[in-house]
Amino acid sequence: MSYTMLPAGQRRGRVRALLAIGATSAVVAGLALPGAVSAKPLRAENSAIYLVQLAGDPLATYAGGVSNIPATRPAVGQKLDTRSWNYNAYRQYLQKQRSETLSRAGIDEGKKVADYGVTFNGFAAALTPEDLRKLDALPSVARIFKNRIHTVQTNNTPRFLGLSGPNGVWNQFGGGQARAGEGQIVGVIDSGFWPESPSFRALSEPRPDADTIAAKWNGTCDAGDTQPVECNNKVIGARWYDFAGNQRQRTGEYHSPRDRNGHGSHTASTAAGNPADASVAGSAVGQVSGVAPAARLSIYKALWYVQATGSATGTEVDIVAAIDDAVADGVDVINYSVGDTVDDVGAVEVAFLQAAAAGVFVSASAGNSGPGAATVNNTMPWETTVAASTHDVMYARNAVLGNGTTFEGVGIGAAGPTAPLINSSAAGLPGANENSVRQCHSNPPSLDPAKVAGKIVVCERGVTGANARVDKSLAVRNAGGVGMILVNVVDATQSLNVEVHAVPTVHLGVERAEAVKAYAATPGATASLPAHTTKPQRAPAVIGFSSRGPSQASGGDLLKPDISAPGVDVVAAVPPVANALGSFYDVKGGTSMAAPHIAGIAALIRAQHPTWSPLAVKSAMMTTAYQTDNQGRPIGQVGLAAAASPLDMGAGHVRPGSAFDPGLVYDSGPLEWLQWACGVGANLPPLGDGSSVCDAVGTMDPSNLNYPSIAIGALAGSQTVTRTVTNTTNQASVYVAKVEAPPGVTVKVTPSVLTVLPRRSATYTVEFTRTSAAFNKYASGAVTLADLRGHSVRSPFTVQPVAMSAPTEVVGTGTSGSQQVKVQPGYNGSVTATAFGLVAPDVRTSRLVGADQEFDPNNPATNPAVAKHTVTVPAGAKYAKVNTYGSDYPTGTDIDLYVYQGSALVGVGGSSGSNEEVQLPGAGSYDVYVVQYATAPGVTEQDVKLYAHVVGNSNAGNFSVTPSRHTAVVGREVTFTVNWSGLTPGTRYFGFLEFGDGSAAPVRSALVTITT
Repeated sequence: MSYTMLPAGQRRGRVRALLAIGATSAVVAGLALPGAVSAKPLRAENSAIYLVQLAGDPLATYAGGVSNIPATRPAVGQKLDTRSWNYNAYRQYLQKQRSETLSRAGIDEGKKVADYGVTFNGFAAALTPEDLRKLDALPSVARIFKNRIHTVQTNNTPRFLGLSGPNGVWNQFGGGQARAGEGQIVGVIDSGFWPESPSFRALSEPRPDADTIAAKWNGTCDAGDTQPVECNNKVIGARWYDFAGNQRQRTGEYHSPRDRNGHGSHTASTAAGNPADASVAGSAVGQVSGVAPAARLSIYKALWYVQATGSATGTEVDIVAAIDDAVADGVDVINYSVGDTVDDVGAVEVAFLQAAAAGVFVSASAGNSGPGAATVNNTMPWETTVAASTHDVMYARNAVLGNGTTFEGVGIGAAGPTAPLINSSAAGLPGANENSVRQCHSNPPSLDPAKVAGKIVVCERGVTGANARVDKSLAVRNAGGVGMILVNVVDATQSLNVEVHAVPTVHLGVERAEAVKAYAATPGATASLPAHTTKPQRAPAVIGFSSRGPSQASGGDLLKPDISAPGVDVVAAVPPVANALGSFYDVKGGTSMAAPHIAGIAALIRAQHPTWSPLAVKSAMMTTAYQTDNQGRPIGQVGLAAAASPLDMGAGHVRPGSAFDPGLVYDSGPLEWLQWACGVGANLPPLGDGSSVCDAVGTMDPSNLNYPSIAIGALAGSQTVTRTVTNTTNQASVYVAKVEAPPGVTVKVTPSVLTVLPRRSATYTVEFTRTSAAFNKYASGAVTLADLRGHSVRSPFTVQPVAMSAPTEVVGTGTSGSQQVKVQPGYNGSVTATAFGLVAPDVRTSRLVGADQEFDPNNPATNPAVAKHTVTVPAGAKYAKVNTYGSDYPTGTDIDLYVYQGSALVGVGGSSGSNEEVQLPGAGSYDVYVVQYATAPGVTEQDVKLYAHVVGNSNAGNFSVTPSRHTAVVGREVTFTVNWSGLTPGTRYFGFLEFGDGSAAPVRSALVTITT
């Protein structure tokens, strides 16, 4: 390996958009850390674990430049050669650089928790605020990262995907199921695996791909300390990560790669598990198989079981370590069914960039926060972001009520008895929390055995403070109940989930909830739960929980998610300890389940096309995806009437059989990704000589990244984008462009006929012009290039027409002054400007004592180092946000903000330091947790100020804009002047500008910040 194993640290938090560039080449540098745990690091009072990135490229992308050390970056289609002499020479060079940096800063090397260098040039260390100040002053330090927390995003699918059967992908391209995925190694970063599962048993010997695997495999099998695992020729590698030693304290967990939660076993077996006969809840469900059953697996346990929620979480320092190890170990594909609450270029995203640059395909889940807009996670262009959709088999189960009514829902397992039916709300223990009783919490117990024994209980799914669905049936069983009817309580988009429950269970939609609860409240109510049946259903459809675009990180200029795959009612391996019935298989749903399908398909494709880049593999899947369901109708959305758009499903549902011969691909690499990052305004550190990265490599319009889809977040009038396609075949082809244009937008492809020579590239442009399409609403369509050889290369697009372009922020200083603001309308008529504010902040002060480096965003609570404030935003307010400012505190202070509306986390401010900001999305009441993460040297307690800035819908008399109206001509810029006066010195004022077209509704707006 490329580092020395050392222990590592703690905590998670938020990382800003942090890309890094080495001084010797224009490649984004990443973060990574090594694997297992040993002794604790040297910890000083008031210290915390940070990740320190140094100038210069890591091994994955080093292109040369150091005297007498040639490049280590692999050539296109090749893997990182960890056995070469230059690899070891550059590794030693990086190690010396780390030691020199610590020495210059006067920091004891004993504080260091890890050295690393494969996808990150730097180290992790337990650092005090004074240490941070010293390091930040060194030119060799590119960036310092905090650590943040990440959470997992949790049989018929091979047939549904067209993998099995005589004409399926396995037979056509893989040599049959027994050989599908040979020569590929799939790395799974998750909660571990259960080695005794049939899905992970040893493959038959001899293996045809033995030499191929041996040539690239550099990993190890770390059996662990407790409940150790064994590897074999199926699971050829396993590692586990717990740098601070905190995760191993979790109830029931294993100090090894063994899976306690079940998420990791499920995703790993979905991607590349062996074929196996499975039974769920005592019912046989037939053979289950991973998508690439002959591929090898390498397991990286970086997420750990959380008993309170039934989920699994992991710290960023551990996850980045797993990425680093996976690349060095030689994996071809990484599955990452994990996410966080922030859509930015953080440490994990940067590490994945390095992995992709080294030729590793990354499949990542889109998130489970749908169906709301702009909720998609893992949105970087070097990641393949996967939405979740249904497949064509429904596990149907009925609730038969004693009044003769039958309601169909979902469930799995044998029949339960006919029994009395009661509502959980009528069966609570004395003094139990009312919400916990309705939702049937098991820990602490909420149900009264005297009332529940022998009965079927109606439990609510819940939102606020909700427990895991399987915890509800456990609560019923623990109280002596014999069945459960689980009812949704939100809306039709809330999913119905088939799971292994502790008692026979049927899950019903919200439309059935009131009728069931009303009957259960009547004297003598009874119910029965017959055994489940399987039935065909319309599919695919994007499930409600699947997170949607547009991508916030790109401002809507990169279409995410990329593609959809089965992510509902997926049968795969789990540990028997992870379910109430001790089953080796379970049914799960989530974008977590969709991502490993794409990872497995990527392994199948790379087995046939080992030299294709990760982006070429992604392109092949996206451009051959389909958009109509098994009934010939547009792919829909569960619980919604509208058809799915590219913002819901990306290019559509994956069609594996077509992806092996796409005809053309859209490819890109680290240089283009860096230019894209400059275009979206990512916070890039300077090069080693202090010069600007973006000046060195250039900045592209983000919409121009050579991507298999097209997105324009703000189409003001017209815009032209450029794409380049590469012929993957050995024959020249002539492609004709076909456009699916949405109403009100004209789309012109130039040239409309494209000749592409064998293995060569060709370029075309697409001009989008808004004619009559509604402003501020996304319009979708596609551009398809088709030849006479049967290739149809489809690129979806989404564009959002806007009436004008205008700055989003205006900044000024002084107690009085003026500032010009330029606006460009996209229409003819008039453009108006209206001023609101200026207002001074509402300052809330708390006395915070000590530091809290273990604040859990999933379970927020106050303590001496954490204060909670409630901020109310009135109806009609124009803008609201909360801030802390570093100028209020001595150097070394670190304050974080976590903002909730009800139980929903709506924003995080967690950068290194105390300049934090979270915008409040609308009217309502918000709980703001102010977390003192670190104090300055010598400070044990201090007053911490929260600034609440709420701009109402009136003018305060200290702010104006002139003129109030201009004549608007398409494409002709106009200038307004804002003026302010009479402000109090030493204060931050905020206002708001609204630009309109003369109608009642504003078209664009800008925040105004005046510092006096």
